[in-house]
Amino acid sequence: MHRRSVLAGLVAWPGLSLQLIGCSPQTTVVDGPDAPGFATPLTAPHLALVLAAGGPRGFAHVGVLRALDELAIRPDLIVGASIGALVGSALAAGLAIPQIEALAFDFDFYRLARWSPSLGLQLEGAGIADLVHRTLGVHRFEQLRTPLAVVATDAQSQRPAVFNQGELGPAVQASCSIPRWFAPVRIRGREFIDADVSSPLPVNAARSLGAKLVLAVDVAVHVDKPRPSGAERYVEGDRAKRAQIDAEAELADLVLHPYFGYWVSLSREYRVTAARAAYEQTMQQANRLLGLFG
Repeated sequence: MHRRSVLAGLVAWPGLSLQLIGCSPQTTVVDGPDAPGFATPLTAPHLALVLAAGGPRGFAHVGVLRALDELAIRPDLIVGASIGALVGSALAAGLAIPQIEALAFDFDFYRLARWSPSLGLQLEGAGIADLVHRTLGVHRFEQLRTPLAVVATDAQSQRPAVFNQGELGPAVQASCSIPRWFAPVRIRGREFIDADVSSPLPVNAARSLGAKLVLAVDVAVHVDKPRPSGAERYVEGDRAKRAQIDAEAELADLVLHPYFGYWVSLSREYRVTAARAAYEQTMQQANRLLGLFG
């Protein structure tokens, strides 16, 4: 299985693929003064940590966070896209690394599905917002310990949109709203979808928020590595995604791009393996990281 959106890996689970095809999940509508929005920061951040979109590949972010914690490299802004927004919100809320690891490795993704007698099994996007609120105990960006910017895609313009104030959960939900899997999230009258569509590695967003230094974590496929059998049909898509990512990656001071194979899974074994590989490869660059960001 090879998917890059946050929960598309569910199609590999026995019995799910046929039931989920063609589902019509309910659009989440968020209005009012507490709806997610954007405000220009009063002070420019020194170091922004950018966590990329990448679906199940995003479990590698957890290993990078452990390495950065051990190196005492702590950003004063976190910018997240799709699964990067999920992981980033946990870090921004102040959860300890073991807590983030437990959540990432043990979370049951079936909790984001619901059964309807008439429609069968559906993915419920609102479950992402509920997960953020319940797990983190935080409802608003302003309650986070570290400033967080969540990137989504404006469905009409197909351009990136940044949220950094108001309700946190719906913003993360919008960032993870995979087209054809989750309905868009309607915020203040506009619809938003997965950040992966417009800005899978949102370095531009970090720079626009004034970040002096940017450390980015890219979890996409390594197009220069040998492909396993069966992956040939993804070559064109992988190269297009690589070009999209590279356009922003060159704006970062350093990009970490851990390698942990091609195929992905939602199994606990895969999550742990991806995180461990990312941790080890990040620590191999400890001297460079400390020289730039220490």
